[in-house]
Formats: sequence, C-alpha cells, structure tokens
Amino acid sequence: MGNFFGELAKKLAERWVGLLAVPGLLFVACAWAGVRLGWGHALDTGLLASKATALGSTLGGKPGPYRVLVLAGLLLASCGVGLVVQALTGPVRAWWLGQWPPGLRWAGRRRTAARAARWHRLVAARRELQDRHPKATRTSGQQAAIDAAADRVNRLALAVPARPTWMGDRVAAVDQIAVDRYGLDLRFGWSRLWLVLPDTVRAELVAANGQFAATVVTAAWALPYLVLGLWWWPALLIALTVGLTGWTRARAALAELTDLAEAALDLHGRTLAITLGTVPPDSFGPLTTPEGRQVTRHLRKGR
Repeated sequence: MGNFFGELAKKLAERWVGLLAVPGLLFVACAWAGVRLGWGHALDTGLLASKATALGSTLGGKPGPYRVLVLAGLLLASCGVGLVVQALTGPVRAWWLGQWPPGLRWAGRRRTAARAARWHRLVAARRELQDRHPKATRTSGQQAAIDAAADRVNRLALAVPARPTWMGDRVAAVDQIAVDRYGLDLRFGWSRLWLVLPDTVRAELVAANGQFAATVVTAAWALPYLVLGLWWWPALLIALTVGLTGWTRARAALAELTDLAEAALDLHGRTLAITLGTVPPDSFGPLTTPEGRQVTRHLRKGR
C-alpha cells in the first residue's frame, strides 16, 4: 500500500505541474512583462531586460525569508490562474458541443437551421449525380465526382445537423445513427453498453476522451491571454495561437472519439442485447433495427 500511495502521489504531482504550475508560471511571466511594457513598448527587449535586472537586484538585496515568500506568492498566483482556467474548460466544452447558454439559443437555432439546409443541399447534389450516372454505366471519373460529393456531405455532418457547431453534430450523429441503423436510444443505452464492453475497448475510449479533454484545457488558456491583451497586444497573438491550436486538435480528437464510440456500437451492440436477454445467446452479427428497438423499450422502462 505504501508503494501504491507513493506512485499515486507522484502521478498527482506530475499532473499538477503539467496542468497548473508550468502554464500558470508562463502566464504570470507574460503578465508581468506585459504590464511593465504596455502597448507602447510591447516588443522593447531592452526595456524588458532592464526591468528584469532591476527586479533581480531588488530581490537579491532582500533577506532569505522575503525571497521565499515571493517564490511562494509566485507559485500561488500561477496555481490560481491554472484553477481559473480549469473552471473555464466547462464553458469552452459546452460552446464547442453546441450547448449554448439560454441567451444565445436563438442564434443556435438559426445556425443549426442554416447548417441543416446546407447539408440537405449537398445530399441533393450527391443524389442528383447518382441519378444522372447509373451505376451500371458509371465511369471512374463519374464515381470520383460522386465520392467527392459524398465527402462534402460527411465533412459537414454525418447526419442531419442538430447542433449549431461541427463538434456538437459529431456527437449528435452517433446518437442519430444508433437510432436510424440499430433502433437503439443511446441516451439510455450507452451506460449499459459501457458495462459490457471489453477492457481494451473501454481503454481506447477513455484515452480518446482524455485527449479531447486535454485539447479543451489548451484552448481555455487562450482566455486569460485574451484579457491580458488589454494591456499588452502580443498577448492577443498568443491567445489566437493557443485557441486555434486547441480548436484544431479538439476537432481531430473528437472525430476519433466519436468514431470509436460508433465502432463500439457496431461491434458490441449485440453483446448488450444478449446480456439483457432480448436476443438468443447464440445469435451473432450486427444488431438489427427491430432487436435494437426491443432493447430500447427494455432500457427506457416506459420512460
């Protein structure tokens, strides 16, 4: 047990340093430089060097306990900023997933409707190409045009858009595909499916979800730099870089997570049905729509 708690403490310390201390210290350093330089001398390295030298001389002339208190204050400030950023990850995640606050729901509905209209236009264009070029006489070039049209549809959304954001639609598409293809309502079925998944599958899903969560934290660090930009304009460039990095990585991470979730449903949906006893134990293959609807009725319990 002693070794277990020792390793646990080590991992917690590594997580604290990675998520709070190091990014927080970097922000505190940028904040100090930004306040000292301001907009007028934002890139004046000479002035920054002189300010840093003066600060070092001042601290060097102070007694040891004073320097310890300054160091402790610096660490507390960096951790405080880190905790604020951790609190901001919830709103950032909700915004990306299309869960906008009540005051902006009208904008969310308008954006969702616009995305859905565009999706239907792209689907109609793909179907028009398919009808114009029957499969029996279709050339390779015509097939490539149809594939490109289908790719444009999938890049926008994998199902009819139901959220105002791309990431929100990726999550909603898994629910919609589960209903359309398998008759399974994942609002009630996912937690049960999770319990019957093999450990290796759950480990992959946990890792993908952790990767997405890390990208949310990365993007959230753009917000304090955005505020710092009021006093020091280079912070605005830092905020833009950090925000775009987090956003692009989040799209890739969420795409992987939703692909894994859909694959888990494809491969283990029948396992859930067998475990619940709604299909024979010796059945095999993908879950059928009638079987999925039966599972859904069982899980909803009349709700």
